[in-house]
Amino acid sequence: MVRVDVQVIHRGKPVSGLAASDFSVTDAGQPAAALTLDKDNDHLEVLLLLDVSGSMGQLLGRMGVVAQKALAVLKPDDKVGVMLFARRSEVVLEPDADRRAAVAVIRDAAVERNSTLGAGSSLNEAVLAAAEYFKQRPYDGRRALVVLTDNGGLSKELPDEKVIRELAAAEVVLNGIVPDGVDPPEPPPKGVEVNPDYTPANVFRLAEETGGEWMRSDKPEKLGEMLDRIRQRYTIYYPAPESAPGEWRALDVTLSGGARARYGNAKVRSRPGYFSGPVQAALSGSGGSTWSSVTPR
Repeated sequence: MVRVDVQVIHRGKPVSGLAASDFSVTDAGQPAAALTLDKDNDHLEVLLLLDVSGSMGQLLGRMGVVAQKALAVLKPDDKVGVMLFARRSEVVLEPDADRRAAVAVIRDAAVERNSTLGAGSSLNEAVLAAAEYFKQRPYDGRRALVVLTDNGGLSKELPDEKVIRELAAAEVVLNGIVPDGVDPPEPPPKGVEVNPDYTPANVFRLAEETGGEWMRSDKPEKLGEMLDRIRQRYTIYYPAPESAPGEWRALDVTLSGGARARYGNAKVRSRPGYFSGPVQAALSGSGGSTWSSVTPR
């Protein structure tokens, strides 16, 4: 089976109540058959990736105050884990349905941990570590990575394309929350050479190219809003078509029929595609999942 994590946004808000018949999926240019949908029973496995570099201290402190209310939007079976990062990263709480443990860890994250995680911020390294963490776990519900960061720092010899590919291979949608005033990195001025081995942090691109979204706000309550929007996403299933192992299968997910008439200008976010078969065997010589990513629509 092919799984596609989908979000439908109309006038800035998630659209709920859609059925499988409201979607149309093309897989490598061909209509996907026998779509099924299991939004209401599909549970989540969320990993909060918190930037604990010095510049994030105040926002993390405010986040700890509202953490309990933010996590209350999730269903009882949803699991939440916490990973911290600065120069290095560490999973400090395995995904679990116990909200109390997550709240306590989020509150503790406000205390600077540079003594163990180093000074500075390495976003791509942390996101890659999160993808690897998910790949080592059995699939247990829709996977979402929620990153809270000020989008600072550089990554050495780890371009966005590799991180996006590994997130897709782990079937993870990335969503980002950044403080007010934080923008995507500017491209270098024309004629100015840059070192291609160093990649500026760009959580905006990582979110957009995995089918997720990002928010810009200094309000810690945005965590609850983000989790609620993730909870309202859909998972579409359909039988995998015949294809060669490692073949790229471009996906296009749109609304169909009456849904298109009702929400004609809706934005549909989803994975842009996947590699069929054991993608890790095709890409790196090891076993793994079946998803990957390219530049989105």
